[in-house]
Amino acid sequence: MSVEQLKLMRVRDGFIAALDQSGGSTPKALKNYGVSENMYNTDDEMFKLVHDFRTRIIKSPSFNKTHILGSILFEDTMNRKIDGKYTADYLWEEKGIIPFLKIDKGLEELNKGVMMMKPIDNLEPLLKEDNKRHIFGTKMRSVIKEVNEEGIKDIVKQQFDVAKTVIKYNMVPIIEPEVDINMKDKAKAEDIMLKYILEELDKLDHEDYVIFKLTIPTKTNLYKKLMADSRVVRVVALSGGYSREKANKLLSENEGLIASFSRALLEGLKYDQSEDEFNKLLKESINDIYKASIT
Repeated sequence: MSVEQLKLMRVRDGFIAALDQSGGSTPKALKNYGVSENMYNTDDEMFKLVHDFRTRIIKSPSFNKTHILGSILFEDTMNRKIDGKYTADYLWEEKGIIPFLKIDKGLEELNKGVMMMKPIDNLEPLLKEDNKRHIFGTKMRSVIKEVNEEGIKDIVKQQFDVAKTVIKYNMVPIIEPEVDINMKDKAKAEDIMLKYILEELDKLDHEDYVIFKLTIPTKTNLYKKLMADSRVVRVVALSGGYSREKANKLLSENEGLIASFSRALLEGLKYDQSEDEFNKLLKESINDIYKASIT
């Protein structure tokens, strides 16, 4: 783990840009970008197109360390290059932005009100590869759909079990048990989740560092206690299906909470825009999310 990157992640203003759409969500991300499915025929062509999209974002002058702390990548993106450098190296060496990698393999079917992560069969080999590619941390997502205490407890434990393995490889895991914004009794689910997060957090050693990526809470400043723990580097928020405007408004009401937006960050960007149009819109998006993150 880079001591410099750890310090920056703790203290620097900014937010984390999530550019980690994976195999299942890539067609939708491309469609939102204006690239229809009839514009590619194979997975290789699809992943090249999405890498070109991510490259366009990352190389934009609007995408800079003044506003952006880190960026989450997909495995395919990690193994591709930008201007002759692996993507993570380009982010850090050319942009001063800290690279993370999405490591989960998608979600299981709904059970006990939650969608657990599928098994990550290649976890340790993947983490070894992360170290070679100079990845600072990882991210893994699961989803809470209903108020079911047993299910919520299970989902938090699974997240921490994977996090402990990531920590063994000297990286900082982003723990992401997403609470569905549309669920009934969202606030109650968040209270239960926080209870089990704090229990699991207390089992970590004092130099085991984690980041939490959580749905913007119904109760303002619910996660202040998490932020106060020395093992918690940052608490970041996912947009969760909110529009960028709504997500930014809710984010700005929670002191210390910063963004880690994906869809809300990319809202409005299109394949056929000129570079000036693309960069202008991306700049407006980044500035708005940054302001909400430092409020």
